[in-house]
Amino acid sequence: MKIIKINILNSSFPIYVGTGLLKKGIYIPYIFGKQIMIVTNKILSSLYLNLLKKKLLLYTVKVIILPDGEKYKNISSVNNIWDLLIKYGFNRKSTLISMGGGVIGDISGFTASCYQRGISIIHIPTTLLSQVDSSIGGKTGVNHEKVKNMIGSFYQPKAVIIDTDIINTLNNREISAGLSEIIKYSLICDYNFFKWIEKNIKKLLKLDKKKLKFSILKSCIIKSNFFIKDEKEKNIRTLLNLGHTFGHAIEQYKGYGKWLHGEAIAVGIMIATKISIYLGKIKEKNLYRISNLLLKSNLPIYIPLDMKSKNFINLIKLDKKNLYEKIRLILLNNIGNAYIKNSINEKVLCKIIDFLPKKKYISR
Repeated sequence: MKIIKINILNSSFPIYVGTGLLKKGIYIPYIFGKQIMIVTNKILSSLYLNLLKKKLLLYTVKVIILPDGEKYKNISSVNNIWDLLIKYGFNRKSTLISMGGGVIGDISGFTASCYQRGISIIHIPTTLLSQVDSSIGGKTGVNHEKVKNMIGSFYQPKAVIIDTDIINTLNNREISAGLSEIIKYSLICDYNFFKWIEKNIKKLLKLDKKKLKFSILKSCIIKSNFFIKDEKEKNIRTLLNLGHTFGHAIEQYKGYGKWLHGEAIAVGIMIATKISIYLGKIKEKNLYRISNLLLKSNLPIYIPLDMKSKNFINLIKLDKKNLYEKIRLILLNNIGNAYIKNSINEKVLCKIIDFLPKKKYISR
């Protein structure tokens, strides 16, 4: 088991990475009060809920089962949790435990940040993507029908428990979606990590325990190094959004849940790389390495067949990372070296997007 200790201005908490952590009850010392609300979904409740409850016999435990999927990441789901918290008289000395992927974690975190102006939350992320990304950093929120992640808060948990045994229950598509975010980290700031992923991609896809644990731990450390310095994403933390401006546009345009987040981010990374080449930053020979690694990870690299530049632009203009009505992008100087482009000409962007190849994506 490895522990990453996070210390930021108003909070400190551990990120645990290891095997068998649910069975060991690692999360128990971080429970505040005697009232616990577990937020999860139907599949996970059948797999792990009894295991959690056996460790929580000294507490008053309530459970809410949310429907699974990005389309349920909305204020209605949050309100359903609030209703139960109020019904059962949960006070400020109580704890939420989120057990699920990015959707469950984001909804639970936002709920906890608002209920009675803030109650404790512990994250137990259960997808590879949530283990390396969404459960870490304190971003919480829900989608609006017109834009992704526009409504939310920064709210840090009491602990993040990453049990790598849980990944064995995921399907191949979910594994690939998580690898997309791992690849993103390497592209942003660690060329040696990128080379390591290239070398070990087959083993990662086969869920080699040692390699997978290393990639999760490395990703968590990279992300932590950014948000510790810039918790509220006012500066360098923005670099973690490589591929996200375009990826979020794809998710929104195609309908929440039709593409997994990591799948859309993979295409977003390809678009950002192409723009970087057009601007004379990254060398074109690196495009093959990036696209080849994404393809080996069973991820899409082409823009959806029915999306045109105007579809992207209309959605990108709603992106919360934009400044002063100027489109703000994360681009690449090189593999392992990302930078913030604070404005880009809209006509140039349209020209690049319309030139890029398009293809219908059929998930594997």
